[in-house]
Amino acid sequence: MPNINKYKLKRRVVWDVASLCRYLVLIAFAYILFYPFLFMAINSFKTTADWLDPTVQWVPKSLSLKNFKISFEALDYVRSISSTFLNQVAASLISFFTCAVVGYGLARFEFRGKKLLIGFMILCILIPDPMVMIASYDNFRHLDFLGILGLLSKLVGRELRPSVLDTPLVFWLTSLFSVGLKNGLFIYIYMQFFKGLPKELEEAAWMDGAGPWKTFLKIVLPSSGAAAITVLVFAVVWYWNDYYQAQIYLSGNYPVSVVLANFTSNLTSEITKKFTFSLGSLIITSCFLSILPLLAYFLFMQRKFVQSISTSGIVG
Repeated sequence: MPNINKYKLKRRVVWDVASLCRYLVLIAFAYILFYPFLFMAINSFKTTADWLDPTVQWVPKSLSLKNFKISFEALDYVRSISSTFLNQVAASLISFFTCAVVGYGLARFEFRGKKLLIGFMILCILIPDPMVMIASYDNFRHLDFLGILGLLSKLVGRELRPSVLDTPLVFWLTSLFSVGLKNGLFIYIYMQFFKGLPKELEEAAWMDGAGPWKTFLKIVLPSSGAAAITVLVFAVVWYWNDYYQAQIYLSGNYPVSVVLANFTSNLTSEITKKFTFSLGSLIITSCFLSILPLLAYFLFMQRKFVQSISTSGIVG
């Protein structure tokens, strides 16, 4: 009996030590992830005096909203956020649906040229966007389809090819045809999920008289919650943070990612005359404002996202 009690006590101690180590690792990892947001939030409320005071680290001597007021004006926050939703968030929602259509077609139907399309999908994942940016810019500058409008332009002697630069169409069109930002990866996620979806669900819908589109919209898409949430989170985050395409395709009405990258040039003489500020604290506040909607969105979606990513085919 004493040996049994000693064994139980030893096992209990080992379990407690293991649990303590596990919690320490999780707390340290959470601190590493949460530290940048906490740093931005605290320094955004500091006054200029607190920012320049070396004795003030985490707890400001006084709280101020002046940094938010200046950043709001320098970022032209309402206009830049509106541009982000109009151009990039809308494009991410279009990609969310069109990539599901393409992924379902590649996963469920057999047709000539399927392997070639899968090869193009893999190329979309492997080839970085800057490599095709010049060709894309030229296509958007003179939008055409199979050279038809170019041929008609030569016949009538005037330019008939419209330019869609500096319009939301440069983002919407690529998303509509599933060749937008990271769309190859989104198609792959959907395709992997649809391959594991039971075919009996679709066969039952077909027996009830539903066609491919009705089956997709009524049965397949509502059943793709895991893949859909993964794609939706990735699409919104990547499009929101995209700077390169917006900088090239737009000449004005920039989204918040471009405005933030060019922040110092947006500090007009009127702002510098009106306010006294520290540039470092102002940049931190502007970064905090730019990610605040995205942070709220991710916190709203994170539980479903964590549950879905384990079944979406993404590892590592």
